Amino acid sequence: MIHDAHVVLATGEFDADLATLTGDLGFRVDAIYPADSPSTAIVSLAGTRLRLERSASPSPLRLHLLSDERDGTARLPGGSAIEFRPFTTTYTLPPNQPSLVISHAGDEAGVGRAGMRYRDLLPDRWGGRFIASHITIPDGGPVPDYVHFHKIRFQMIFVKSGWVEVVYEDQGDPFVMHAGDCVLQPPQIRHRVLTSSPGLEVIEIGCPADHETIADHAVTLPTGVVDPDRDFSGQRFVRHVTQDAPYARWRIAGWDCRDTGIGAATAGLAGARVARPAGTVSGGRIAHDSELALLVVLAGEVTFDSDESGPVRLTEASSVAIPGGMPYALLHPSADAQLLDVTLPATVAS
Repeated sequence: MIHDAHVVLATGEFDADLATLTGDLGFRVDAIYPADSPSTAIVSLAGTRLRLERSASPSPLRLHLLSDERDGTARLPGGSAIEFRPFTTTYTLPPNQPSLVISHAGDEAGVGRAGMRYRDLLPDRWGGRFIASHITIPDGGPVPDYVHFHKIRFQMIFVKSGWVEVVYEDQGDPFVMHAGDCVLQPPQIRHRVLTSSPGLEVIEIGCPADHETIADHAVTLPTGVVDPDRDFSGQRFVRHVTQDAPYARWRIAGWDCRDTGIGAATAGLAGARVARPAGTVSGGRIAHDSELALLVVLAGEVTFDSDESGPVRLTEASSVAIPGGMPYALLHPSADAQLLDVTLPATVAS
């Protein structure tokens, strides 16, 4: 059993370093010895424990302290650097660099966080602006996840097949998402994946691509609070349940769609719909002005056609990321075709 852990800081300026740490920097003394001529001290601050040792062979450290009240770098007399970094940080949003990206089932996947398998639907990340993944959990059962949150602009999870049990901050008890269900995860909402069916498949889309995932061991979920309208950086949590969801006309003639409610919950930043053929499908091309337009085939087949790609048959789990302004058409859908349609902004001009 591990009872404690220390980061060792060997210093030739023991007394001066200890005075600076406990004085100006706010560390507390947890242990110090020997009493008559101290040469070792254990000090702590915000969960970090340093073992300060008097030594003729010093080994200075570089330590980050997170604070919104102080910045810059403080140096201990023994040479260690104490760098103040902001506690409240946000994402960096790179300029968008769109390109036509078509991906198919069977493309390479790697193992990511908590043992999940990730297939990258947008390998070039559009310059770091977006990330889209087809995630699978082959075995099912308890998921080795932990309470965490993301520093993001936009993130959604859509269940393609199987089921998954999740829990979210201030959204009540854990619940099960089934195929066709989705959630909007607003910025910094605490959440955790609990269990899943064997062969669970989800589509995850986020912006920006490079964002922090941070564990929060101080929060226990569920919180005991139910606040569906809570504001998280201008967004609210959405749980869309596919069962009995109404359909309306989609932006492409001959298709209809069910809206997930993400557009309203993000004040128009992003939107997500599930589209299906509903009559005679027009072969005409459309183009729209958008940061992102991503189509993922949930079931069936359809042909994507553009000047850049030519006709490409998309089958189940295929995806296409379409740059704004690029004319394209969706042709010859199978009767059972279903497409996940995600756009930023929520409403795009066709």
